[in-house]
Amino acid sequence: MKYRIFPNTNIKVSEVGFGLWTISTGWWGQYTDAQAVELMHKALDLGITLYDAADTYGNGRSEKLIAQAFKSKRDKIVIATKVGYDFYHHDGERKGQREIAQDFSPKFIKFAIDEALKRLETDVIDILQLHNIRMDQVDDDALWETMEQIKASGKIRSFGIALGPAIGWLYEGKRCAEKRAPHVIQHIYNLFEQHPGRDILDATSGQQTRSLIRVPHSSGMLEGKYTEETVFPPGDHRSHRPRSWLINGIKKIKTLEFLKWEGKRTLGQAALQWLLADDRIGSVLPNIYDAGQLAEFASAPDSPPLSSEELEKCAELYSKNFGVENDDPPKFKGTMTLAAAVAAAE
Repeated sequence: MKYRIFPNTNIKVSEVGFGLWTISTGWWGQYTDAQAVELMHKALDLGITLYDAADTYGNGRSEKLIAQAFKSKRDKIVIATKVGYDFYHHDGERKGQREIAQDFSPKFIKFAIDEALKRLETDVIDILQLHNIRMDQVDDDALWETMEQIKASGKIRSFGIALGPAIGWLYEGKRCAEKRAPHVIQHIYNLFEQHPGRDILDATSGQQTRSLIRVPHSSGMLEGKYTEETVFPPGDHRSHRPRSWLINGIKKIKTLEFLKWEGKRTLGQAALQWLLADDRIGSVLPNIYDAGQLAEFASAPDSPPLSSEELEKCAELYSKNFGVENDDPPKFKGTMTLAAAVAAAE
C-alpha cells in the first residue's frame, strides 16, 4: 500500500480506501455486522487506512460498524463521513437509494455531526463531507462559516463535499472548487465515465483540494468480469440499469486487454492505477464486497503504474468511445432524484 497526504493537513490516507456503502446499505448484498467487521479488519491488515461512511448509510449503521471494528485502533485509521440528509425525521420505509429530505442549516449540521461522533465513538472526524449539496449550499456563506467553526472546535479535522450523479453535480462541483477550495471533493470518475469528473478535477488544479474517487470501476464493469450472461439480483442497484449498459460495457472492456499484465496487473488494478496517475486524487474508493476483491484492490498501488504510452492509448480510446457506437446514456438534469433517474433509464 502507498499513502498520500492532504495538503495543509497532516491527514495521510491510503491510496485505496474502503467505502462503507457496500456493507451497510444492502445495495450490494446483505452483510451481517460480523461479516462486515471481518472484511474491515482484513482491509486494515492490507494497509487500507481510509474508511468512508455516511450518516445516512443504513441510518447510522456504517458509522457504528467503524466503531465496532476499530474502537481500539482509532489511531490507525482515517474516518471520513457525510452529513446533510435528515433521516432522523424521515417517515416511512427507506427504499434503495431514493433521496430523502436534506437539511443544511447550521443548527442541523451541528446536531448531525454530534450524533455521528456518538455513533463513531470518537471525539473527532478526520474528513467531514456535506452530502450531495446543491448550488444553494455552495453559495451559503453561513454554512461554510459554520464548518470553519466546527473545525476550530476540534470536532472535525478537515471538510469538503460529496457529490451525487443524479441531482446535478457538474456546476456544483466546479463552483465549490473555485469559490470554497474545500479540502476534499468526493465524486464519480473512471476510465469509462470521465464527464463531469474531469471538469471537477480541472477546477481544483493549482489548489489544495484533493478528490476522493468513488465508482472507480464503473459499477464493476472495469473489473472485467461481467459476461453477457451476468444477471444482478433484484435488490442490487445494477439490476436497474438497461441491458445495453452491460452489452456495450463488455464491448469496451475488450479494447482494454492491453492493460492487463499476466501475474502482475489485473484490469481492475489498472483501472485504479489510471486514477492514481493523477496527483489531484487523494484516494480511490472501489466497491469492495468480498475478500478476494479486497486483496486485488488493496495491492493495486503496488502493481505496475500505467506507462505514458498506456495512458495515451486510454485517452485515444476514450475519445472514440472505446469503439462502441450509439452509447449515449440518459441525460439527467437539475435535481432529478436517483429513483427518477433509474425510472428514466429503464
